[in-house]
Amino acid sequence: MTSAEGAIERVDELRLLEAEAVHIIREVAAELQRPVLLFSAGKDSIVLLRLAEKAFRPLPLPFPVLHVDTGHNFEEVIEFRDRRTTGAGHKLIVASVQETIDSGRVADPGPGASRNRQQTRTLLDALEAGGFDAAFGGARRDEERARAKERILSFRDEFGQWDPRAQRPEPWSLYNGRIRKGEQVRVFPLSNWTEIDIWRYIELENLELPSIYFAHEREVFERDGILLAVSEYATPGNGESSAVEWVRYRTVGDLTITGAVRSQATTIDRVIAEISAATVSERGETRADDRTSVAAMEDRKREGYF
Repeated sequence: MTSAEGAIERVDELRLLEAEAVHIIREVAAELQRPVLLFSAGKDSIVLLRLAEKAFRPLPLPFPVLHVDTGHNFEEVIEFRDRRTTGAGHKLIVASVQETIDSGRVADPGPGASRNRQQTRTLLDALEAGGFDAAFGGARRDEERARAKERILSFRDEFGQWDPRAQRPEPWSLYNGRIRKGEQVRVFPLSNWTEIDIWRYIELENLELPSIYFAHEREVFERDGILLAVSEYATPGNGESSAVEWVRYRTVGDLTITGAVRSQATTIDRVIAEISAATVSERGETRADDRTSVAAMEDRKREGYF
């Protein structure tokens, strides 16, 4: 096979993944009463938003976009979030973890601590307040083992909780979206995508990303094998020291737990080359919260974590 033939085959594969995801989005929008799309401004949710736009163009999205804001975000990501969503005319809902803490719904983990567990309550409250019965998310099965157990339509009970033993079969890509009052569906149209698929689709569609996905100079320090950015939420402790290095991020999230990787990849093709040679998933390499056991992650998902 020539390089040109290989490139055509990769494009064909991406268009098949695109068609599957668009089909899922349309089916859910037709069958459920009030969907919402979760948007972190990370690469996966950026692809998911583009697919949703394709599913309904030239009409506007028939559902809003929801971001759960931990308050410990990268400034570049929040700036991109606002510009990407409101600039396209989408309705953006921001659910604040800080407001959930201030209201006494969850305990404050303290300065510099991860708020990932606290954001579960914020998400469930936002879904209830909006009356949403389906939430689209950008999770992929290749990210980590607990997520690999998810169906494309992942059912949650009236408390937003997940039971992996109670999921419905999906033979021949048939999706059953029937739910009772109070139940929810988490929908993962990117389930069959891989990290390299995401990046190749970004390249194919010429999608803009937050600048932190590409190599840049940043002051970082190492903690438990992870390079954390120096910020008001994360600072070097005893025996730790910071240095300015060339880094980029494979995933975005809470500043207190999201690590960078050393890199000189300033373009998409160089990023793709790096990912192709990687032996660890992006979350396994750079997210401290995803280095927990599969059982621990499943426990969090059972509580309502996405």
